[in-house]
Amino acid sequence: MAEWDAEIVVSPGLARELIREQFPGLGRTVEPFGSGWDNTAYLVDGELVFRFPRRGIAVALIETEARVLPRIAPHLPLPISCPAWIGAGTERFPWPFAGYRRLAGRTSASVELTPDERRVAAAPLAEFLRTLHAIPMDGLALPGDDFHRTDFTRRMPKLAAALRELEDAGIVAGARRWLRPFEADDLPAPAARPVPVHGDLYELHILVDDAHRVSGVIDWGDVHAGDPGLDLSFLYRFFPAAARDDFLRVYGDVDARTARMARLRAVYHAVVITQYAHSIGDATLLRTARTSLDYVLEE
Repeated sequence: MAEWDAEIVVSPGLARELIREQFPGLGRTVEPFGSGWDNTAYLVDGELVFRFPRRGIAVALIETEARVLPRIAPHLPLPISCPAWIGAGTERFPWPFAGYRRLAGRTSASVELTPDERRVAAAPLAEFLRTLHAIPMDGLALPGDDFHRTDFTRRMPKLAAALRELEDAGIVAGARRWLRPFEADDLPAPAARPVPVHGDLYELHILVDDAHRVSGVIDWGDVHAGDPGLDLSFLYRFFPAAARDDFLRVYGDVDARTARMARLRAVYHAVVITQYAHSIGDATLLRTARTSLDYVLEE
């Protein structure tokens, strides 16, 4: 069983019933809107998105979103998916679920962004992360990194297994290239000062408008007090090397430890998302993830 396999999948009919029972007036229409590792999503009444956990581990993530996102959203320079309706577990579905106003745009994974369009995205995304990482944590009650996202000693077996699978499938060649960044003895120490981080920033969670300009950031289940390098991994997996200075001019200086953490996380995340896309047969995400694999090795 893969870690993204569902324990419970809420059907459209059950989603409609749960929404109508707990939020009278909503749920006239309920349409499938995709699913990920943690949630099954439905488009409700054409303008709302309701997400239902697929795995027990995702329940705490929904609860964290509901507690934290209304507090940080007013500080951020881009719209974020902020839960406005929180449903309670019932006998038919034991976990809480959440509803959000649908943000304008579509995921950046669903379009083929040119290098120039990615470069244009550097400034707004840098400003977004600079602002997020500077929000004071007092009163946010953020969890720590309970999933050891930057513990590469722990994650190396998974990375190596993913690369073997991708090489056997003909998705990548010379898989060892993506292991080389981890072979140095100086795996970075944890950040001295945790900051608020999105925690899972990649192409599926960045929205763009019809002109391919950044329009929002979604899926905040991994928000926590963590290493800024976790979010800054986006610098290496989303932007070609020539565009990274544009990002850093806005974000500001990044010390050597954080830069190395960001690069290692970028390699790891790009590999695992490529494996995920291949496993579920998502050709669009696989194309995007394969581009990320190329970018993370660019100097």
